[in-house]
Amino acid sequence: MTGSPTPPTDATIDVVIEIPRGSRNKYEYDHRTGHIKLDRRLFSATTYPAEYGFVPDTLSEDGDPLDVLVLTEDPTFPGCWIEVRPVGVLWMEDDAGRDAKILCVHPVEPRWTDTHDIGDVAEATLAEIKHFFTVYKDLEPGKFSIIEEFEGRDAAWAEIAASKARYVPDAHGSH
Repeated sequence: MTGSPTPPTDATIDVVIEIPRGSRNKYEYDHRTGHIKLDRRLFSATTYPAEYGFVPDTLSEDGDPLDVLVLTEDPTFPGCWIEVRPVGVLWMEDDAGRDAKILCVHPVEPRWTDTHDIGDVAEATLAEIKHFFTVYKDLEPGKFSIIEEFEGRDAAWAEIAASKARYVPDAHGSH
């Protein structure tokens, strides 16, 4: 964050889940109506490795709210609000442009209470997430994804701040 210190390691944000862990269904929150709709089923035979959603009142570089992945032990449901702790960011590019995925943990889950930065997340978990985003669009015509790298919590908080600064209420529907 330019000119701003990174929040304390226990700082949290609220996120909205669109797609539960383990799903092949791609749900999208319609910011105009407030409904969640089924967009499509993933063409590839892979499932989301974590809860997938967005940070309300943000706008990422691809024109959508800032994406999040939340590490949980069990799936939640589309529309579930969760208070989470950002621990890192996965940088990638897809057919819509540069895309950041903020990696978060649910801080009250015992497995994640000591997870504060990307280095605290198991390499196997990070590899699974990278693999998912490498292949999840493979069978969809005209779509692609290129994985760049993970960065830690400082980069995650910087992207959250930048996405909040880009957001203009009611410009893209309420989110």
